[in-house]
Amino acid sequence: MRYSPISRFRGTFLGAFLGENLTSDGKIQSQSYLDLGRMAILGTESLINLGKLDLDDWIARQQQESLHLAATDDISIKIIIATLPVALFFHENPIKLRQNLLRVLKIWEDDPVVRDGTLAVAYAISLALTEKLDPLTLIPQTISFLGETPTSIPKKLLKVQSLLEQGAGLSRAQAESAREEKLSNTIAMAFYCFLSTLEDFRLAVLQAIHNGNSKVQDATSLRSSQATGAITGALSGAYNGISGIPVNWQVLLLQRNSPAWGLTSFSQMLELTDAFVAVWSGVYDIDLNPRELTQGCEEVLLSVYAAPRVIRSR
Repeated sequence: MRYSPISRFRGTFLGAFLGENLTSDGKIQSQSYLDLGRMAILGTESLINLGKLDLDDWIARQQQESLHLAATDDISIKIIIATLPVALFFHENPIKLRQNLLRVLKIWEDDPVVRDGTLAVAYAISLALTEKLDPLTLIPQTISFLGETPTSIPKKLLKVQSLLEQGAGLSRAQAESAREEKLSNTIAMAFYCFLSTLEDFRLAVLQAIHNGNSKVQDATSLRSSQATGAITGALSGAYNGISGIPVNWQVLLLQRNSPAWGLTSFSQMLELTDAFVAVWSGVYDIDLNPRELTQGCEEVLLSVYAAPRVIRSR
């Protein structure tokens, strides 16, 4: 295995967070227009606490946080980011992945474009985590995973495939993609930035947040670049793992340790991700067992690993 699951899980969350919060000159801003990840954190906490997908619990947590969703482009991106925990938790089984993503999407308004965008991003992440992602076949496989659909996302992804085969640069890709409606454009550009710089997380994200007209930096353009950056960061982070994310960016986040996606600090996000991996992997937590395992007079540290949801506290 090229990278460990914990590296890829961390890379996915950290990649999405950095993609949202980086500026075009590579600096990390203290506040984002979108705050994309709060719903993703709530979903992750639900999966950790229950060890399974429970829609009622997801809804209750959102209501408790007063997260009321309106049908806007910003909310559409938030929904896609909110499903990242589901993509990670069920990444090994494409059938369960699709079924559970569609279940979660029922929490919000049923928008075909949001559905296809969610499925496309989650499927690419699942291929990255199972080390089956081939850049030459990713887009055809993704379109096949989407199935019959009335949206423009398959067409946009095929256009990205054509641009990549032609070796088209970022400016041309942005010009070609900007002709369609916003959400499908965001998904297409994220796939372009990811696949055109597959092994380079830094360059992929900086491409995603680059604004072709640097003189225009209004709120709309910033939100668009943050949305594209977040999805690109999640894709590239899942593929390259946390080790592929520049160390100086990671160190800066840890030094600041400021609130992140509704959590009190960035380090809390890392701890939450580690707990999430433990639940997914089936790690037996000895702290949940009231009996201490002893051998003679000395305590023995025990770590047991198994397939997801096999080993349980007794």
